[in-house]
Amino acid sequence: MSAVPEVDPEDFSAILAQVREFIRTRVVPREQEIMAADAIPADLRKQTAEMGLFGYAIPQEWGGLGLDLTQDVELAMEFGYTSLALRSMFGTNNGIAGQVLVGFGTDEQKQLWLERIASGAVVASFALTEPGAGSNPAGLRTKAFRDGDDWVIDGQKRFITNAPLADLFVVFARTRPADESGPGIAVFLVPADTPGVQVGTKDRKMGQEGAWTSDVVFSDVRVPASALVGGSEEVGYRAAMTSLARGRVHIAALAVGAAQRALDESVAYAASATQGGQPIGEFQLVQAMLADQQTGVMAGRALVRETARRYVSGEDRRLGPSAAKLFCTEMAGKTADLAVQIHGGTGYMRDVPVERIYRDVRLLRLYEGTSEIQRLIIGGGLIRDAGKRA
Repeated sequence: MSAVPEVDPEDFSAILAQVREFIRTRVVPREQEIMAADAIPADLRKQTAEMGLFGYAIPQEWGGLGLDLTQDVELAMEFGYTSLALRSMFGTNNGIAGQVLVGFGTDEQKQLWLERIASGAVVASFALTEPGAGSNPAGLRTKAFRDGDDWVIDGQKRFITNAPLADLFVVFARTRPADESGPGIAVFLVPADTPGVQVGTKDRKMGQEGAWTSDVVFSDVRVPASALVGGSEEVGYRAAMTSLARGRVHIAALAVGAAQRALDESVAYAASATQGGQPIGEFQLVQAMLADQQTGVMAGRALVRETARRYVSGEDRRLGPSAAKLFCTEMAGKTADLAVQIHGGTGYMRDVPVERIYRDVRLLRLYEGTSEIQRLIIGGGLIRDAGKRA
């Protein structure tokens, strides 16, 4: 059964309109500034915090807006319309890091962290990926062991979003070898100022300027027993998988927003740029490219909305999120590629929006589970379901 959303449709319409207006009038004009500085301007960060965007998916009892996933994806499609770094700034608070606490934290852990996460006073970072373990957490090598009443954590994490800014790391670590009873992965809450936590230099990336990632090394990091999420070692892997599944629907929606922007830029360019004295949009091969972009965006939007609805109702929280992420992120890549093609040589120039979009969306097929991992989840899940029915 689906829960009644905390925000009714009328109030949500007002929130969505406010976010759309903010993105289109405040953020879009400053995309070049974000790209050049590789940072989100402080005044934009302040405005997003004041709008409640650091906690829009955190329940109201903890100071958030309490939006459910069907509402989350509508906002994500707006966030995708501009520089993806803006969403990245508060994405981990609402998504993969914050949802671990919302879904699996003890009352004490929620009390300690969630209100500060929702307000933006604390930036939470999801520390799962490692040099030898990416989309599949089962390969995790970071270890945690009991020492008296404490836990001691050792290991290295890679490509951790918001790590250079983080106040809290949600850290996944192996407490025992995987066996029949489970994968042996637990999750811990580690404040960034804990002795032994070393945050590496900021990564230099292909795109998404302003979204900061880095390595994080944990060397004999000692945390109290109260840092173990849910108070149980068995919670970790399920927390990771649940949080990632929800996050995949969000990323799919983000991809739809980016593809919509690429389409809008393509249509505007095709209608105004001329070749041989006539707008290039009058050429049928250009129209065919626009048609492919439009069809992909419409299909992606419909898929995201349906997947979010089925997630909230509890009908499908496994295959649907993977299918949506797979289709929408691949679609965004194709749409951005066509946008550059429609722009011709102009589309390859650094200060043209479609050039940035082309680089920004490439990452969407990699993080929170690569396209290949999504295919394995979908295909493997279908076969397992068939076996159960047989």
